[in-house]
Amino acid sequence: MTRFVRVLTVLLMLTVLIPRGNAAAAVTSAGRAIAWAPCVENPTAECGTLTVPIDGANPGGPTIDLAVARRKATDPQARIGSLIINPGGPGESGVDFALRRRSYFSEEITRRFDIVGFDPRGVARSNPVVCSAELMRQAPADPFLKSQIDFDRWLDYNNRLRADCRARTGPLFDHVDTLSVVNDVDALRAAVGDGKLTYYGLSYGTLIGQLYAERFPGRVRALALDSNIDHSLRTAAFLNTGAATAQDSFEEFAAWCERDSACVLHDRDLRAFWANLLARAERGELHHPGHPTVTLSTLDLIRLPFQTTYGPYWRELAETMVAIDSGATPSKALPEIFTRQLTQRRAPRADGLVANPLRIVCQDFHLPIRNYREFAALLRRSQRIAPDMRVSPLTFSFTMGCLGEPVPIPNPQHRLRIDGTPTLLLGNARHDPATGHAWAASAAGQIGGEARLLTYEGWGHSIYNRSQCTRGTIDRYLIDQTLPPPGTRCPAVPYTSTPTPTQIRPTPAPLPLDPPDPS
Repeated sequence: MTRFVRVLTVLLMLTVLIPRGNAAAAVTSAGRAIAWAPCVENPTAECGTLTVPIDGANPGGPTIDLAVARRKATDPQARIGSLIINPGGPGESGVDFALRRRSYFSEEITRRFDIVGFDPRGVARSNPVVCSAELMRQAPADPFLKSQIDFDRWLDYNNRLRADCRARTGPLFDHVDTLSVVNDVDALRAAVGDGKLTYYGLSYGTLIGQLYAERFPGRVRALALDSNIDHSLRTAAFLNTGAATAQDSFEEFAAWCERDSACVLHDRDLRAFWANLLARAERGELHHPGHPTVTLSTLDLIRLPFQTTYGPYWRELAETMVAIDSGATPSKALPEIFTRQLTQRRAPRADGLVANPLRIVCQDFHLPIRNYREFAALLRRSQRIAPDMRVSPLTFSFTMGCLGEPVPIPNPQHRLRIDGTPTLLLGNARHDPATGHAWAASAAGQIGGEARLLTYEGWGHSIYNRSQCTRGTIDRYLIDQTLPPPGTRCPAVPYTSTPTPTQIRPTPAPLPLDPPDPS
């Protein structure tokens, strides 16, 4: 009996120590170490790898190595711990962020924290999801489907691509969902020696923070989530809210162009001009300015205002629209975010493979559409919501890329269930073209009293470096966990064609999740 009591006592202690959620994940976070060494790409930072199981439910099974980079706190005596970061995408490299975007965070943040970036499983240096570049080029040319035959052709292509990517990627292919990344983040937190997680997530990286708080509430110190994903949305709501926020950013651009003579379309009917461009794109008559062999599809054209309003780069947007209309080589450099998207696309590797991080989305969002009739109804609704933009290139591309995904998926949508964490800070711009303010408000509402929403009243995607107000508010939260008063709003910094120093931030990379380029 005595031995039984001892065993029972140990089991009860373990039950208390392991947080809610996947118990296997708690096991995988222990006993991991990183051998840090100067990075080959940039010796001023340290690099290493963290070994994690491919399948969190099988911690003794096959493993992968996650690439990690660290910049140590500049003031060791004032060091608080590590700030683990993820720049979103999905598909963006946290290692690159740590190595190349040294000035992103304020001097006080870099003084007090080690900045730790990682490439999530399936991304960049961490066993990327890869597919045949040749097969990617065989994608149906137009995602704006016109018939059931088009719908069936799209499903068939997605099925063939999925099989190809699984064969080329290996066992990790079915384990790149964000819940698995959350387990990896907890392992990384333990490996850098932090008892609790301090985290900054941008865009899709906010989902990592949200789900970490849900799974490991007792291990949260401070989570700053910038430009938020709403993981509760089903297909129609996902498409409709995306279309609404893309249209909102177009409206803001149109209002600026009407009132400011710096817009080259100031004295013209902007909406009529744009409608004509869309009609010409549908007829295959438009080409990338300066690259006459690169045809602009309708979705390519819609991506232009979508991606340039990330900045926003309104003046450059208007100038690029004029250059596309005339077919002339523009006199000024086009916004890099647009140029890279259209001229580089997904550049294949030497082995003929190309990265495809869309797989992550397909394991996080179940976005079914039963047939062409349902697709057409969804598209008509989006076009009523967004008469100029028609769709959000982001949510539309996610949905089309994941069409036909077998169920169940590892991390389906649900309303957040977070209890027992310190208050999380969620931030969002009022006029964000990609992750609309409504998504952040919804996520904050789902979290309830353990969320505080910070609104930047201006434009663009990400708010940390928009103003002294946004940066200072987030810094105070990360450093000493000081929260802004409920309902805090940072005023918009007036738009100028050249960002002011307080607005400087990393140029967003082109979205890696659009349908494969058929050219």
